[in-house]
Amino acid sequence: METVFAFIKAFFAVMLSLVMSLSPKGFPRVPHEEKFELVWSDEFDGDSLDFSKWRGHGCSSDAASVRRGSYWHTDMAEVRDGELHIKTAYYPEGYNGNGKPGWYTCGIETNGLYEQKYGYFEVRCILPAGTGLWAAFWMLTDGMSNVDGGGTDGAEIDIFESPFYGRSPQRKVSSNIHIDGYGEALKSTNVCEPLILFNNPYEEFNTYGLEWNEDGYTFYINGIKTGSSDFGGASRVPEYMILSVEVGGQNAVPADSWAGAALADGSEPTDFVVDYVRAYQYK
Repeated sequence: METVFAFIKAFFAVMLSLVMSLSPKGFPRVPHEEKFELVWSDEFDGDSLDFSKWRGHGCSSDAASVRRGSYWHTDMAEVRDGELHIKTAYYPEGYNGNGKPGWYTCGIETNGLYEQKYGYFEVRCILPAGTGLWAAFWMLTDGMSNVDGGGTDGAEIDIFESPFYGRSPQRKVSSNIHIDGYGEALKSTNVCEPLILFNNPYEEFNTYGLEWNEDGYTFYINGIKTGSSDFGGASRVPEYMILSVEVGGQNAVPADSWAGAALADGSEPTDFVVDYVRAYQYK
């Protein structure tokens, strides 16, 4: 009986640790903080997007660009009350009367403004709630498009992606790595099984982080390791950061995708809310 009791006690201790590991409370945001120093950040304390730190990822404020099942326009990135809001909203007459009805959202990047090789990268955010769309915090470099069978010259590093809203369970995120471009030679890996978060990531903040060095990539949620990989060989070139919201579909028309059923016209707008983005370098 004592053996059975000890087993049950140990089992529940392990389960509690797993649940708490993805809880945003009670844990340091930066793992192994003593070996890093903060070298870049945006706390979004102003009243507009800081274009000395960010630019549109494949879009601008001059015109709408088609991106999968939506249009991208940098006006969809707003800063208010100490937070970045990447909006996803439906405009039946088009944005600002541009005659292009549909869903509008955007991506922003530090490309050409800030790039970094190795270190720790983190975002604190609330995910957008909506079937057929997903948010992401990721890293990229032009070398990712080189088709050479490896990733040392660049990779797409998806620190998190959130295509699980509307599924059961829906409180999940995934981390992925892609190399060798976006054509037929593309190679990809899912670093770990999609992880269920303790809280509701569509209503509460969580931190998502990446430690990257020459040995590989280690992923974190709320300061706790969730997986690691050296897929393709770790990127050994500087990469830039991206925050984005994607709508599944093509030609600015929503369609069923890995994020679930197509986003319906006229659905409620939703925001990807970001408290901060920070980059740390090894001391």
